[in-house]
Amino acid sequence: MRIMMEVTMPHDKFNAALKDGSASAKMGRIFESLKPEAAYFTEVNGHRTGFLFLDLPEASKIPTLAEPWFLTFNADVKIRVVMTPDDLKRAGLEEVAKKWS
Repeated sequence: MRIMMEVTMPHDKFNAALKDGSASAKMGRIFESLKPEAAYFTEVNGHRTGFLFLDLPEASKIPTLAEPWFLTFNADVKIRVVMTPDDLKRAGLEEVAKKWS
């Protein structure tokens, strides 16, 4: 199952990692472990935020994906199930609409 992780890092912990020079190595270690399909970074409500797209083979793997962010940067993590256009084509929306209309 494809998921999108929204990772929001608090200023104090990430600023400290930037100042001591460890931020890039820490991020690299997390990315090497998670191997996201894609990752984008921006600010959300004034906080450094990343959006990572990954495969979640089963729910028991959620800690493997989230804990590195929690433990390394004290980050907030949100996980959402997402679909590709092909997934949406196979979703059977017309049948669902007929059943519930």
